[in-house]
Amino acid sequence: MDNVSRAKTELIQASRALRDAGLMFRGYHANLSARISEDAMILTKGGNVAHLDEDSFAVVRIDGTVLEGEVAPAQAEIIHMHAAVYRERASVGSVIHTHAPHATVFAVAHQPIPIVYEPLVRFGVTETIPVVPWAPRGSDASVNGIIDIVKGHPGVSAVLLANHGVLMFSRSPVEAVQLLATLDEAAELILNARLIGGENPLPNEAFGQIEQRMREFAGAEK
Repeated sequence: MDNVSRAKTELIQASRALRDAGLMFRGYHANLSARISEDAMILTKGGNVAHLDEDSFAVVRIDGTVLEGEVAPAQAEIIHMHAAVYRERASVGSVIHTHAPHATVFAVAHQPIPIVYEPLVRFGVTETIPVVPWAPRGSDASVNGIIDIVKGHPGVSAVLLANHGVLMFSRSPVEAVQLLATLDEAAELILNARLIGGENPLPNEAFGQIEQRMREFAGAEK
């Protein structure tokens, strides 16, 4: 299977996982991409991604040039949102944007999501999930806001787009979905915790201790 076919298969599986987990909210709106080379990606070409198939994608260079297929006009504005992350972070293999319901509450409220939920730390997320100030979707101002965070915060694997939704990025579509599910779960738990007095931070030493425990058990499995 070549890189393009593999990426399509992984993104189709990712979209189904997002749909089944309720992470696209009611309209099934999202956009997903996967890197296929140093300078190109596969990108969903329409807004509703609940039922993707092999023809649901375009091949796009990370400078924004569409190489194969067509991107719907309403979707074209999101190309640079994905491409910017790939340009700034070589380790990223997939970018997913959705309106995950609980995380988007924080985006609408312009409130960052604190890292108080241990499973996020186990995914390597060690910094508060920040909010990119509102600007029209895909505009230079919006994309530059994303770039500033991606470059300046190596412990961040997602950003909240003010008044809009979530942008998640990770090594693969599968991992991006897992991270997004965990982030939305964390957001839901924080919202519920605030009904009974509010969330409490992890101890400062927790981050190092969790990393050490994971290393110990990874070594024991070898």
